Amino acid sequence: MNKKIFIGVAWPYANGNLHLGHVAGCYLPADIFARFNRLKNNDVLMVSGSDEHGTPITITAERENTSPQVIADRYHRLHSENMKQLGISFDLFTRTTKKNHEQVVQSVFKTLYEKNYIFKKSVDSFYCEQCKRFLPDRYVEGTCPKCGYEHARGDQCDECGAIHEAHELVDVKCKICGNKPELKKTEHFFFALSKFKTKLLNWLKDKNYWRSSVLKFTRNWLRQGLKDRAITRDISWGVKIPFEGFEDKRIYVWFDAVIGYLSASKEWSEKNGRGDKWVEWWKNKESKHYYFLAKDNNPFHSIIWPSILMGYDENLNLPYDIPANEYLRLDGEQFSKSKGLAIWVPDILKKFDVDTIRYYLSINMPEKKDCNWSWSDFVKKNNDELVGTYGNFIHRVLTFAYNNFERIPEKTDLDDADREAVKKIKQVHEEASEHIQKCEFKKGLKTIMGLAHFGNVYFNDKKPWMLIKNNREKCATAINICIQIVKALAVFTAPYLPFSADNIWKKLGYKNSVHEVNWDDALSEIKTGHRLEKPLPLFKKLQLEDIMTKKIDDFSKLDLRVGKILDVKDHPNADKLYILNVNLGETGERVLVAGMKPYYSKEEIRDKKIVVVINLKPATIRGIKSNGMLLAAQDEKDVVSLLTPENAEPGCKVYVDGITSQPVETLEFEDFKKIELKINEKQQAVYKDKKLRTKQGLIITDKKVQSGATIS
Repeated sequence: MNKKIFIGVAWPYANGNLHLGHVAGCYLPADIFARFNRLKNNDVLMVSGSDEHGTPITITAERENTSPQVIADRYHRLHSENMKQLGISFDLFTRTTKKNHEQVVQSVFKTLYEKNYIFKKSVDSFYCEQCKRFLPDRYVEGTCPKCGYEHARGDQCDECGAIHEAHELVDVKCKICGNKPELKKTEHFFFALSKFKTKLLNWLKDKNYWRSSVLKFTRNWLRQGLKDRAITRDISWGVKIPFEGFEDKRIYVWFDAVIGYLSASKEWSEKNGRGDKWVEWWKNKESKHYYFLAKDNNPFHSIIWPSILMGYDENLNLPYDIPANEYLRLDGEQFSKSKGLAIWVPDILKKFDVDTIRYYLSINMPEKKDCNWSWSDFVKKNNDELVGTYGNFIHRVLTFAYNNFERIPEKTDLDDADREAVKKIKQVHEEASEHIQKCEFKKGLKTIMGLAHFGNVYFNDKKPWMLIKNNREKCATAINICIQIVKALAVFTAPYLPFSADNIWKKLGYKNSVHEVNWDDALSEIKTGHRLEKPLPLFKKLQLEDIMTKKIDDFSKLDLRVGKILDVKDHPNADKLYILNVNLGETGERVLVAGMKPYYSKEEIRDKKIVVVINLKPATIRGIKSNGMLLAAQDEKDVVSLLTPENAEPGCKVYVDGITSQPVETLEFEDFKKIELKINEKQQAVYKDKKLRTKQGLIITDKKVQSGATIS
């Protein structure tokens, strides 16, 4: 009997590109599991989507002087495209700005309120006098009370995963202006999480098959006691509260996003012409629910989401397993969108085959502990394992068969070595299946790669290049067995390497896709007589030296735009500072505070086109907030010259050829100072001898300075 398998995958914020930490953390393991279960003929429903509400999107929108919807549209489009390119086989990848999602969230909210699981409460919330508003959690930054991380968010520490209230942070500051906010009274809705402790403990009693880290984390949370959590925020972007009098507040994103698993299931049902089909996964007690996420999302899926479901409708299925992964790190540090510490998916997809990326992330998956992305190890595993073992076996078998038989040859009497090979296929079939069913994807792949290694040994021992000369019948049998192994490998690797597995399947003469067959088809006899296609190598060797030149550069963190100075005023509290009103095209207008007064008159600087760092962390300078920084060169003789673009209009991006622009959300000034920009002998702005430019021309000085003058 086919099983119903529901797979919910954590929703990426639509405020920036995906990085490999996201892929290794949840999207790749979920896809492996979904593809495997489809091969097992189970009914799979895998959903996720862009998390388009909450403050990460509003922060990005404010920085770019645009609307949150524009940001959400941009990154949802990129997320959707990247998921397809990576082969992540969602049944539905949707978005939280859909009307369907809003209706489901509001229904859950009202039902929980009617059952007294949601209540109103007046609380102290941080208010920034400089920004003139209450600060949602992500607008608050401070030192984590648990681990001491200095850039913890107001609701969670990205370093240790601890959940906290904003007022528990040490040295709190406003993320927008940097000032210290004050606590003021405001009214919000709270979710009565504390009422679910007993139900959660009973539910957890049989969850000993969970990963130990997930189970330990969940039990520790319960042991420490559950606190009621605010589920609304003082923000204008998000799902509206379904009650009058709260028009200036929205439902908090953590409550909104997890309900997306249910709303996405209903949306999928509607799209497939049966509005009630979602019930087959959600109210069928034989159905199993799996949730894939990184460890920082643990409490939302093992505590909060089950509690919401228990309170809303006890007939809905709770999570069966939550195989949360640990972190993928880069050079020992956690991948981070906001810090710009990442290998971005759009970048790496331009440089490497998808299955090469999927293989390394699978064999190096952070299932039980943090793992490190290492470029040297990436090259080694590609060359030694993917090319040298797996690809080499398949290519040498198919090449020999094509050159000597043209078709899949028939086998005759088997010897002990042949029978051992058939037995090995069955063994790997069982062991890999068991590992993948337990979400042990790394072990599953290692087991499968063991079959490729076995195949190489078998091929070498049989010496078909010798047999073809004096015993064609025995050679045909050996090649038939080898092709049987190739066929099994195509099926077994289909969840991990979907593109190359399908390529192998077609090379064997099959007209359908390997993703349409059954997992047990790996054991069926290969049909002889199929005409083989001329084989080509599946993968190519990599050179570490070539890769290191392609690594993401610090310059990519910058967001440089052309600006035009519209107005210049004296700073009321400083003799050497101007207050500039700058037009940045579609990005809008910004106020900059700049120390240009000793070097330029108002007449000289007004209407001038300049280069602006628009993602630099805003700073309040002598009481005036500066939202960006213009770039100027200064030489040893203290000559200062503004950088100016040739022919470019306001808003144009400034870039360097060969370095993909992946600007961080907020660039710290200390990080900016590490990026060494200079002026060359031709008065051109350069970075590592590469010229700064727009599509219309180069970036030059407007006054002559010495060669080597620094830019800041």
